[in-house]
Amino acid sequence: MTTAPAARSPRRYDPDRKSRIIDAAIEVIADHGVAGTTSRRIAAAADVPLGSITYHFDSIEELLELAFRRHAERMSPRYEAHFDNVTDVAGFAEAVTDLIHSDAGGDARDWAVAYELYLAALRDPALRSVTEAWMRRSRAVLERFVDPATARGIDALNEGLVMHMILSTARYDRAATSSIVRRFLGVGELGVGE
Repeated sequence: MTTAPAARSPRRYDPDRKSRIIDAAIEVIADHGVAGTTSRRIAAAADVPLGSITYHFDSIEELLELAFRRHAERMSPRYEAHFDNVTDVAGFAEAVTDLIHSDAGGDARDWAVAYELYLAALRDPALRSVTEAWMRRSRAVLERFVDPATARGIDALNEGLVMHMILSTARYDRAATSSIVRRFLGVGELGVGE
């Protein structure tokens, strides 16, 4: 007597699987850092079989690069929009201060992924193209208001102050941040020298 072959479960149609895996990688990076990001964790977060990772990506490094690229692509439009209504240098100083105090749509998780990218790029030169493209795009926005050298300084000031705020146990005062940004830009205190 012959037995009928076991019925195969139908293949799940999942056209967004690759994209969902990339999004899951961003979440895993935010939760565990690059060092704790594994294919198994990403697959679990994306709710896909582990084999989907190797099916869609040649390596974990490729997946990390795509995740970091996507994160930068998502953050950049928010960053650009943050400066849409700025019309003068005093308004620019306030917009930069708001940006430092997370008023531009980014949160601690977004910054965690960004800093993970920077650290990973120190060891993986392939990721430097991601950081360079992101920084160029950010500086292009800043250059609408200030010269290129000042834009580079504001970009570094922004990231440095955010890092200090994230790592500090003390509360950072917005007025103090505003004063630092205004001094850097050569703008008087609110209502003075504008």
